[in-house]
Parts: sequence; C-alpha cells; structure tokens
Amino acid sequence: MLDVGESRFEELVEAALAQIPDELAELMDNVVFFVEERGDPPDLLGLYDGVPLTERENYGGLVLPDRIFIYRLAILDICETEDDVVEEVIITVIHEVAHHFGIDDDRLHELGWS
Repeated sequence: MLDVGESRFEELVEAALAQIPDELAELMDNVVFFVEERGDPPDLLGLYDGVPLTERENYGGLVLPDRIFIYRLAILDICETEDDVVEEVIITVIHEVAHHFGIDDDRLHELGWS
C-alpha cells in the first residue's frame, strides 16, 4: 500500500476543500470534516452523514453538525501514486460535499463524479 501519512493526507483534504468555489463554500452550513482510517464497509472512500441543505425545512439551532468523513486507508488502497491520491481525495471530497447540497449518487455519476 502507498504510504501517505496522516498529516500529509489531511493537507490533501484541506487542499481539495480549498478548490470549492467561494460562492459554494459560503453556502455550506453546519458541516464538519473528519479524516478517519476506514469506514464501514472498509472500502468506503467517504461518507456524508447529515441532512442535505435541500431537506432542511425545520432545521433548528441546537442541531449537531453534519459530518463528512474521508477514509484515508481506503483511498490509499486504490491508489498507486501520490498524484492518484490527490485526484481521489478531490473526487471524494467533491462527492461528499455534493451530498451536503442534496445531489445524489445518480446525478453525480451523470456529472462524472462517481
């Protein structure tokens, strides 16, 4: 397996987040990112856990933040080079952020972000 340490991987996630256009980033509401080693199932690359913006009708003040998980080891499992990791992190971050905005997997696939 490719060796990209935790701190370097976190830098790649931050760089991917920085690529989100400001006008979209400003619309992200009550969401926090986590880098974890693996999800369930263990080959899961990322996960959005929350209420998409499109479904927040009565979203009150004491609601816990939505969570986006990016799974380091699962991404490293499918990559051969650090350039591959950079690309997969970007794809995974965009994919999970899209879920925050209410875009489902079918639409992401149509847009080429599967």
